[in-house]
Amino acid sequence: MKVHAVTVCPDRVDVVVGVDGAQMMRTSSVPGLAERVLEILPTLEKHLCDNPAGRPFAEELADTEIPHLFEHVVMEIMALAGSPRTLRGQTRWDFRRDGRGVFRVSVEYDDDLVCLGSIKLADQVMQHLLGAAEAPDVATETARLRSLRKLAAS
Repeated sequence: MKVHAVTVCPDRVDVVVGVDGAQMMRTSSVPGLAERVLEILPTLEKHLCDNPAGRPFAEELADTEIPHLFEHVVMEIMALAGSPRTLRGQTRWDFRRDGRGVFRVSVEYDDDLVCLGSIKLADQVMQHLLGAAEAPDVATETARLRSLRKLAAS
């Protein structure tokens, strides 16, 4: 998975994400991915998810698009950094328009710097989960993001 572009809009941040190869588009194609992400971010298990099957995210996690997982990781990191859990995200794609493997992830935000930092950290988490990087220190980084929020308020 690769983040190609990030656009800050007045009410959301749009992220263009690419996934190489059809076998890497789904969480089910990466053995142990669901378990490993829940070790890093256990509260993902409680996320709500608006999906056609009406499944809770804990079930959806076993077989969903990798960028959809990225969306939820971003939203969870934002929540850990003090953003309201009522903020919403969305993952969509139009392979005819954008090309195979290109997804568009949108996330609402209450603090643009926290959102951008959460996207960066979520990318690091995803790279780790996909075997391309070391595990980031999520607790330290979310504490840093919380401090950004405090700086902006003062």
